[in-house]
Amino acid sequence: KEPFTSVSTSTQVPDEFDRNVPRICGVCGDKATGFHFNAMTCEGCKGFFRRSMKRKASFTCPFNGSCTITKDNRRHCQACRLKRCLDIGMMKEFILTDEEVQRKKELIQRRKDEEAQREVQKPQLSEEQRSIIDTLVDAHHKTYDDSYSDFSRFRPPVREGPVTRSASRAASLHSDASSDSFSHSPESGDRKMNLSNLLMMYQEQGLNSSPDSKEDEGTGLSMLPHLADLVSYSIQKVIGFAKSIPGFRELTAEDQIALLKSSAIEVIMLRSNQSFSLEDMSWSCGGPEFKYCVNDVTKAGHTLELLEPLVKFQVGLKKLNLHEEEHVLLMAICLLSPDRPGVQDHERVEALQDRLSEVLQAYIRAHHPGGCLLYAKMIQKLADLRSLNEEHSKQYRSLSFQPEHSMQLTPLVLEVFGGQVT
Repeated sequence: KEPFTSVSTSTQVPDEFDRNVPRICGVCGDKATGFHFNAMTCEGCKGFFRRSMKRKASFTCPFNGSCTITKDNRRHCQACRLKRCLDIGMMKEFILTDEEVQRKKELIQRRKDEEAQREVQKPQLSEEQRSIIDTLVDAHHKTYDDSYSDFSRFRPPVREGPVTRSASRAASLHSDASSDSFSHSPESGDRKMNLSNLLMMYQEQGLNSSPDSKEDEGTGLSMLPHLADLVSYSIQKVIGFAKSIPGFRELTAEDQIALLKSSAIEVIMLRSNQSFSLEDMSWSCGGPEFKYCVNDVTKAGHTLELLEPLVKFQVGLKKLNLHEEEHVLLMAICLLSPDRPGVQDHERVEALQDRLSEVLQAYIRAHHPGGCLLYAKMIQKLADLRSLNEEHSKQYRSLSFQPEHSMQLTPLVLEVFGGQVT
């Protein structure tokens, strides 16, 4: 056989073919399906050339030997059609024998079988694991209204008021966070109201040691009523979600309450990540009125000792690009932590958490390619939440000691955050 490069009659070589240009058969002008026997042709001319070469056919042109071959008349003159095939570089040496065709078919079938076997051997979720995930996703959808329609029922957000030192520092933080180091297109921006929840860090007013404490007295916490309502609303949704976690209802009432009180703010922070935007470091819950930035949260009593690590947490979590299934599992694992203050039946809670952890790891193996380190990173986020929870508790206590501010909080907020064991 002559080497492929010795053929000079071929006008097109695969490497030189522009895939963006329509493929035209070099013999008849019909739509080509690819390179066949060293030339770009349609299926019809490919089959004609193979049959002619295998039969060693000899054709005679009934005309003058220079017929123009087109899609419509290609069957009229086999001699000129075959001549055209050879002129554009088609080579009989490229035609496979019957044995070679059979070996090629077998190879293709073997590859298909191997691919099917690999698919079977891929990590798969069990029916029970799939059911747990479906239950949690459904519970999340039922307890997270991404239309944020209920926000209009809260006491309205008030952003006026004196600019305190915390607010000024918050504005600086927001500006820094929006720099190039955080330039990352957000996923689906305002998907969940919880964002506000997080923001809402409702009540934290200046710490006793805060240089703004005097400045913020009186009307300084203009956003506290609105964010207090938002957090109270979010706590209700967290409770609804918790009740759907498999096994949670079987715990004693005391353990359910202990888990909810100690984890509520952490789950709210997790949920709010779905509304957090890496583009401008804010939480968007619908219209402009319900778009919250760090500065808004300082007007509810929060200080940067909480807000700086909170924003860092939100950025890191957002960049993990979690699937919704992973997100809801992380929330459930966070809630079912056996080491929460006040929990009595540690073994039972730990067993529930371990089962969810196994489901999460199985999901990552099956559906998150390249996620070998993802589970470890997610668990680290739970550790970060503990630190945020601790700082939140400190700031809440400072706020609640001031009657003019604590009276702005809802009974549910006072109950959940006021009775925490530390």
